[in-house]
Amino acid sequence: MVKLIMAVTGSGKTKNIIDLVNEAAAQEPGSIVCIAKGTKLNFDISHKARLINVQDYAVSDYASLLGFVAGIHAGNYDITKIFIDSLYKVARDDKPEDADQFILALDEFSSKHNVDFTIAVSAEAESASDVMKKYL
Repeated sequence: MVKLIMAVTGSGKTKNIIDLVNEAAAQEPGSIVCIAKGTKLNFDISHKARLINVQDYAVSDYASLLGFVAGIHAGNYDITKIFIDSLYKVARDDKPEDADQFILALDEFSSKHNVDFTIAVSAEAESASDVMKKYL
Protein backbone atom coordinates (compact mmCIF):
# COMPACT_ATOMS: atom_id res chain seq x y z
CA MET A 1 0.00 0.00 0.00
CA VAL A 2 1.14 3.50 -0.82
CA LYS A 3 -0.52 6.49 0.79
CA LEU A 4 0.19 10.13 -0.04
CA ILE A 5 -0.24 13.04 2.33
CA MET A 6 -0.41 16.01 0.00
CA ALA A 7 -0.77 19.63 1.07
CA VAL A 8 1.00 22.96 0.78
CA THR A 9 4.12 23.79 2.77
CA GLY A 10 3.35 24.69 6.38
CA SER A 11 0.10 22.75 6.59
CA GLY A 12 1.29 20.13 9.10
CA LYS A 13 2.38 17.22 6.89
CA THR A 14 5.60 16.65 8.82
CA LYS A 15 3.73 16.70 12.14
CA ASN A 16 1.34 14.14 10.68
CA ILE A 17 4.27 11.95 9.56
CA ILE A 18 5.85 12.20 13.02
CA ASP A 19 2.59 11.10 14.66
CA LEU A 20 2.13 8.22 12.21
CA VAL A 21 5.73 7.01 12.66
CA ASN A 22 5.51 7.12 16.44
CA GLU A 23 2.12 5.38 16.44
CA ALA A 24 3.45 2.65 14.13
CA ALA A 25 6.59 2.25 16.25
CA ALA A 26 4.44 1.69 19.33
CA GLN A 27 2.01 -0.75 17.71
CA GLU A 28 3.67 -2.55 14.78
CA PRO A 29 5.46 -5.84 15.37
CA GLY A 30 7.81 -5.11 12.43
CA SER A 31 10.47 -2.49 11.91
CA ILE A 32 9.56 1.10 11.03
CA VAL A 33 11.71 3.41 8.89
CA CYS A 34 11.39 7.15 8.30
CA ILE A 35 13.40 8.78 5.52
CA ALA A 36 13.84 12.55 5.72
CA LYS A 37 16.21 15.25 4.55
CA GLY A 38 18.24 16.71 7.39
CA THR A 39 18.21 16.15 11.13
CA LYS A 40 15.22 18.20 12.23
CA LEU A 41 13.21 15.10 13.19
CA ASN A 42 15.92 13.55 15.39
CA PHE A 43 14.19 14.37 18.65
CA ASP A 44 10.61 13.90 17.41
CA ILE A 45 10.79 10.34 16.08
CA SER A 46 10.64 7.48 18.58
CA HIS A 47 13.89 5.60 19.14
CA LYS A 48 11.92 2.45 18.19
CA ALA A 49 11.81 3.67 14.57
CA ARG A 50 14.84 4.03 12.32
CA LEU A 51 15.22 7.65 11.18
CA ILE A 52 17.45 8.03 8.13
CA ASN A 53 18.88 11.36 6.98
CA VAL A 54 18.99 10.91 3.22
CA GLN A 55 21.73 13.56 2.99
CA ASP A 56 24.15 11.02 4.48
CA TYR A 57 23.78 8.85 1.36
CA ALA A 58 24.15 9.30 -2.40
CA VAL A 59 20.47 9.82 -3.18
CA SER A 60 20.15 12.33 -5.99
CA ASP A 61 17.00 11.37 -7.90
CA TYR A 62 14.03 9.02 -7.89
CA ALA A 63 15.99 6.09 -9.33
CA SER A 64 18.59 6.27 -6.58
CA LEU A 65 15.86 6.74 -3.96
CA LEU A 66 14.12 3.60 -5.19
CA GLY A 67 17.42 1.72 -5.00
CA PHE A 68 17.99 3.13 -1.53
CA VAL A 69 14.58 1.91 -0.36
CA ALA A 70 15.26 -1.53 -1.87
CA GLY A 71 18.63 -1.65 -0.13
CA ILE A 72 17.10 -0.74 3.22
CA HIS A 73 14.58 -3.53 2.82
CA ALA A 74 17.21 -6.02 1.65
CA GLY A 75 19.11 -5.36 4.87
CA ASN A 76 16.04 -5.90 7.07
CA TYR A 77 13.15 -8.06 5.87
CA ASP A 78 11.21 -7.20 9.04
CA ILE A 79 10.37 -3.69 7.81
CA THR A 80 6.60 -3.27 7.61
CA LYS A 81 6.28 0.50 7.11
CA ILE A 82 8.43 3.14 5.44
CA PHE A 83 7.64 6.84 5.74
CA ILE A 84 9.13 9.50 3.47
CA ASP A 85 8.88 13.11 4.60
CA SER A 86 9.02 15.78 1.86
CA LEU A 87 9.36 13.55 -1.20
CA TYR A 88 10.44 16.33 -3.55
CA LYS A 89 13.27 17.37 -1.21
CA VAL A 90 14.40 13.80 -0.54
CA ALA A 91 14.50 12.96 -4.27
CA ARG A 92 15.80 16.40 -5.29
CA ASP A 93 13.15 16.51 -8.02
CA ASP A 94 9.81 18.30 -7.89
CA LYS A 95 8.46 17.21 -11.28
CA PRO A 96 5.13 15.44 -10.74
CA GLU A 97 5.66 13.17 -13.76
CA ASP A 98 8.90 11.85 -12.23
CA ALA A 99 7.19 11.42 -8.86
CA ASP A 100 4.38 9.48 -10.60
CA GLN A 101 6.82 6.87 -11.92
CA PHE A 102 8.43 6.56 -8.47
CA ILE A 103 5.06 6.13 -6.77
CA LEU A 104 4.03 3.42 -9.24
CA ALA A 105 7.34 1.62 -8.65
CA LEU A 106 6.81 1.85 -4.88
CA ASP A 107 3.31 0.42 -5.26
CA GLU A 108 4.76 -2.56 -7.09
CA PHE A 109 7.51 -2.91 -4.46
CA SER A 110 4.88 -2.70 -1.71
CA SER A 111 2.83 -5.51 -3.21
CA LYS A 112 5.85 -7.73 -3.75
CA HIS A 113 7.48 -7.21 -0.34
CA ASN A 114 4.50 -6.43 1.90
CA VAL A 115 5.79 -3.02 2.97
CA ASP A 116 3.45 -0.04 3.42
CA PHE A 117 4.61 3.42 2.36
CA THR A 118 3.36 6.79 3.55
CA ILE A 119 4.75 9.78 1.69
CA ALA A 120 4.40 13.51 2.34
CA VAL A 121 4.33 15.69 -0.78
CA SER A 122 4.43 19.49 -0.65
CA ALA A 123 1.87 20.56 -3.23
CA GLU A 124 -1.80 21.40 -3.35
CA ALA A 125 -3.91 18.24 -3.39
CA GLU A 126 -6.05 19.82 -6.11
CA SER A 127 -3.00 19.89 -8.39
CA ALA A 128 -2.29 16.17 -7.93
CA SER A 129 -1.73 14.13 -11.05
CA ASP A 130 -4.09 11.28 -11.88
CA VAL A 131 -1.51 8.82 -10.51
CA MET A 132 -1.17 10.75 -7.26
CA LYS A 133 -4.95 11.05 -6.84
CA LYS A 134 -5.15 7.26 -6.74
CA TYR A 135 -3.00 7.25 -3.57
CA LEU A 136 -4.46 10.22 -1.67
